[in-house]
Amino acid sequence: MGHDINGLHHVGHIVQDMGQAMERYQQLGFTVAAPAYPVMPATPGGPPEPFGVTNAHVHFPRSFVELVAVIGDTGRMPGNARPIPLQVPDDKVPGLRAAIRATAANITAFLERFQGVHIMIADTSDIDCVAARLTADDVGHGGIHDIQRPVETPTGTRMEPARYLEISDLHLSPGRVPEGRVGFAENAPVKAPQEQQHTDHPNGATGLVECVLCVADAALPELERRYESYFGQARHDRVTRFDRANVTVVAASALAGLLPGERPAVLPAFVAYAVAVRDLPATEKLLRDNDVPVIRTGPEELFVPSSAALGVAIIFRQDG
Repeated sequence: MGHDINGLHHVGHIVQDMGQAMERYQQLGFTVAAPAYPVMPATPGGPPEPFGVTNAHVHFPRSFVELVAVIGDTGRMPGNARPIPLQVPDDKVPGLRAAIRATAANITAFLERFQGVHIMIADTSDIDCVAARLTADDVGHGGIHDIQRPVETPTGTRMEPARYLEISDLHLSPGRVPEGRVGFAENAPVKAPQEQQHTDHPNGATGLVECVLCVADAALPELERRYESYFGQARHDRVTRFDRANVTVVAASALAGLLPGERPAVLPAFVAYAVAVRDLPATEKLLRDNDVPVIRTGPEELFVPSSAALGVAIIFRQDG
């Protein structure tokens, strides 16, 4: 069980203001791709309008961090945002708009809990196998979705196929579990180096290597059981680690030992994620030069507290 998982695909950081979030991530030394947002007519034949959510990506060769914000009533976007026209037959417009409004409502509900990471998607090269395994284990999920996603290349934006699946709790809305959205996405083929965009970061980050979930002490056994059905056998130390998915689960009483000074806004919650970096001292210098607070937790690791990173602690770890 769990051998169909290859680590993290992405985490989703839900923010109140996309422009502010992009500026903060740039101060943290990340290269942030231009945000994208959907546009389509409110009524058949009408002018295209922005609606739903806008997102921007911090890309790594095989993973990414997604910044997500709800488009407000003004429809105002950051200056470099890219509209993505959604073209569907007129009779499909109402249904698609309703689905995107539901997604925006879901994101708004997450934001009402707290600003921070609410989405954690594991990477798989065989999502059909994952779906069959989850079904056999009576794990609720919404089935496999085939979508097209915009990808930036040196010659412009192109649409590429993607496949994903989300876990569902029967007591919550579809695609939800108590901690947020958890699911799986199938690997896209590895791109040639000349086709990889925005993967060079001033802070030296090379990849997304961990996501940290904090739960109430009393809820830990049930959470461990649930996550073993998703990700396979856990490894127990000071914390519970699901190595194949690069997910760490920590009881609330043990969080200060892992990330000194951190306190979750609510429970359960994704409280941190980690990226590997080429040269940790150089990363630390860049952060301090940019007036970003850092806390050292060991010779090969430091983190930026959640109070300085829009609701999530960001761990920087020496690669290798």
